[in-house]
Amino acid sequence: MAKKGQTFCSYSLDTKKRAVDMRLQGMTKKEVAEALGIADIGRLKVWMRKYRELGDSGLIDQRGRSKETLHV
Repeated sequence: MAKKGQTFCSYSLDTKKRAVDMRLQGMTKKEVAEALGIADIGRLKVWMRKYRELGDSGLIDQRGRSKETLHV
């Protein structure tokens, strides 16, 4: 649950792909987070799981309104 005053970071699809590639090359989560400026190391674990399950499409942000509803 979010805490009062907490700020959230969003990362581009390119950043997520670079992070996954760096992890697959053997870098540690800490090294990847420092190199790419990712505040929450736990995000890398989530991105890796989604990448393994769904490939690149798993890294796309699914929150908010879908593109279909934006064009209607």
